Amino acid sequence: MNIFVKKNTSEKEIAKFLKNVLGFRPRNLDFYKMAFIHSSASSKDAICNAINNERLEYLGDAILNAVIADYLFKKFPLHPEGPLTEMRSKIVCRDHLNKLSRKMRLANFVVVEPHTQPKSIHGDAFEALIGALYLDKGYEKTKDIIINKLLLTFMDLDSVLQEEHNYKSKILNWAQKNNHKIRFENRVAGNPKGRKLFISQCYLNNNCIAEAEDFTVKKADQHAAEKAWEQLQKNTENG
Repeated sequence: MNIFVKKNTSEKEIAKFLKNVLGFRPRNLDFYKMAFIHSSASSKDAICNAINNERLEYLGDAILNAVIADYLFKKFPLHPEGPLTEMRSKIVCRDHLNKLSRKMRLANFVVVEPHTQPKSIHGDAFEALIGALYLDKGYEKTKDIIINKLLLTFMDLDSVLQEEHNYKSKILNWAQKNNHKIRFENRVAGNPKGRKLFISQCYLNNNCIAEAEDFTVKKADQHAAEKAWEQLQKNTENG
C-alpha cells in the first residue's frame, strides 16, 4: 500500500520524530504514516478501503484506556472503582490529548483537508499514533512508552487529576443549583466526505449560548458545554 504523508514531510523526518520523541525506530513506518492522515483527507486504496487514521484512532483509544486503567489501578491500590474511573477519564479527555499532541508537535505531520479543523483533530492523531505503536511494537512496549515517554514527560499528572473536565456535567450541576434549565440540541451537518458531522447547541433557559461541532454527538456536546461554561464564567466576572 502506498501511503502519502503531509507535503514536504519525508519518511526520514517521521522516523526521526519517533526516535527523538518516543525513543525507538519503527519496524513498519506505514502504520505511523496512516496515523497522520485525518479523515478529511481520506482516499481509497486499490480495493476501495479508506486510507485514513480512523481505525487506528479506534484501536489507540482502547489501548490508551487499558494502559491508563492498569497504571491507576497499581498507583492507587486502595481507591474504589468510581474514583479510578473518574481519574482515567480526566487523563484521556480530549482536551488533554489535544494539549499532549500539541506539545509533541504532531500537527507537523497530520494530513488534513484545507479549512477542516475539528477541535479534536490533534487528540485523534495522538490516539491513532498509539494504535500504530501497538501494531508495530506490541502491548508491553506501547505501555512503557505511554507511561514513561508520554504521560510522565509531557503531562503533569498530579495537576490533571485535580482538574474537572466534564463540562457537560459541570454546567448541568450549576444549572440545577441555580434554578436554571440547560438542554442540548443536536443536528447533522452536511459533509462532502460523507462522514456525519454533528452540531450541538447548548441552551440556557431557551436561549442558545454556545454551539460546537464534532464527529460524535458526545464530543460535540462536550465542546458546546465547555464554550457555554467559559461564557458563564465571563458573565460572572463582568458582574
